[in-house]
Amino acid sequence: MSKITTAPHPDFSWRIRVYYEDTDTGGVVFYANYLKFFERARTEWLRAAGVGQRTLEQTDGVMFVVKSTSVDYHAPAKLDDELELTVVVERMGRASVDFIQQAWRLGENEPTLLATGRISVACVNAATFRPQAIPKQVLHNIRPGAADSVPATA
Repeated sequence: MSKITTAPHPDFSWRIRVYYEDTDTGGVVFYANYLKFFERARTEWLRAAGVGQRTLEQTDGVMFVVKSTSVDYHAPAKLDDELELTVVVERMGRASVDFIQQAWRLGENEPTLLATGRISVACVNAATFRPQAIPKQVLHNIRPGAADSVPATA
């Protein structure tokens, strides 16, 4: 696995603020919280592509589950930092999607890369948790660039 230090052109980005609850006693974002941040960005990416996770489960009987993760930490985020989380679809399979996600601190200077994650998700049957093909309409909506042309839903 190669270490990614520059931002690939993101398919989607989501901004958040670091709150006290995100930090440890030193005021630094707790390392595991980057996985939560990345999860939120992927959820918003899906939502922007017109795919609601609850609806996906109710109408298609499938859901996305995390299969594997790895995170490289480059610099700390701290209380009150504004972060930009990026989502890049690295590979799409019949029943899985591999992502590269990054967390960047925004500020007065150039953005600072804080963390890079590789996350693999699988589409599974909601009742059996066995792998299942991503529904065709969902696959169409989540192809890179599709979120730019699909209106967001609440």
